[in-house]
Amino acid sequence: MSKEELEEWKASLKLPPKDTRVKTEDVMNTKNIDFEDFNLNRELLRGIYEYGYEYPSPIQGESIPVALLGNHILARAKNGTGKTASFVIPILERLDTTQKHIQGLILVPTRELALQHAAFIKSIGKYINVEVVALTGGTSVREDVVRLKGTVHVVVATPGRLRDLCERSVASLAKCEMVAMDEADKLLSQEFVECVEDLLRMTPETRQIMLFSATFPIGVKAFKDKWMAERCSEINLMEELTLKGVTQYYAFVEERQKVQCLSALFSKLSINQAIIFCNSVQRVELLAKMISQSGTTCLYIHSHMDQADRNRVFHQFRKGMARNLVSSDLITRGIDIQSVNVVINFDFPTNSQSYLHRIGRSGRFGHLGLAINLITPQDRMALYRIEHELGTEITAIPPTIDKSLYCI
Repeated sequence: MSKEELEEWKASLKLPPKDTRVKTEDVMNTKNIDFEDFNLNRELLRGIYEYGYEYPSPIQGESIPVALLGNHILARAKNGTGKTASFVIPILERLDTTQKHIQGLILVPTRELALQHAAFIKSIGKYINVEVVALTGGTSVREDVVRLKGTVHVVVATPGRLRDLCERSVASLAKCEMVAMDEADKLLSQEFVECVEDLLRMTPETRQIMLFSATFPIGVKAFKDKWMAERCSEINLMEELTLKGVTQYYAFVEERQKVQCLSALFSKLSINQAIIFCNSVQRVELLAKMISQSGTTCLYIHSHMDQADRNRVFHQFRKGMARNLVSSDLITRGIDIQSVNVVINFDFPTNSQSYLHRIGRSGRFGHLGLAINLITPQDRMALYRIEHELGTEITAIPPTIDKSLYCI
């Protein structure tokens, strides 16, 4: 297809308005690659463009051609740079939708992430008739059984629920040739790795494994050597760890001053939507109550809530029904809400991985964002350590914050 024919075809699609916001080189350094350069199915390409993608981000440009060849992938890229599409697009391209069995598996550590990925797959795969099912704990096993009796091409699942369904012979991975792990560092932690390996043993030995995350601890190497020793491509776009578009500040406060400081931030900042992180479930609920009582719209979410309540809150926040969401570390991984332009660490995290994932909730897909940390005297050493480990600089908050840093 000539360039003129391509542009004419794209003009005939129901494309959303072009995103005119400022974007950083985290997603703009595309090396003049277009999605059509990957020789994708025309109907899949249609779904990609209608979703709003205009060009592949750097991690997509590096990963998609390798994944289409069936090679194993170990990929590191920053939060919010398009990792999800990097493995979803190759999986959808390689599907045979005339078959009824599970061909692709995407493992994730949280229920919210599973639901988000399943919705994304349905959206970009709507013209190729892909059937996708999300399987997570906290939902009806009976409903899962019913859904799995029909045609299912792709499963997005948390490991425990899927293993349970496989052991009951409700789900079969015997013909599943593609396995992707999002937030792979978490999935390969002690909490999940045994379950993940049990699932891999249920897949064919010829299966492709794709690991994607922003951080890869030392334990990932042992897994790679065991399961991905041959035909493995390593992609590392993490020369620096934090997103270029996220400006980071700290404010030194006493514990008793935190709520007052938060109120001042609400009045001074141009917040589109904000996520406010606390270090415990109790503090999440208490802070959300205090914010709501002050007259500011606020929701809260944490892991001790019923799944139906978590789904409701996440849906309401995504739809813009509240400006602020108070959360535990439950939603630090992979949750993509591009309207979030401010992240506030009401409680400073205890480790650099948590910090990196938290601030990555703003500045999604190359956009600008703001991360503000409320630092007590007890947090000083953690602040210095995280700066050192991430090779980043968190500066003192100025009296006035330029809106161009996070509002364009």
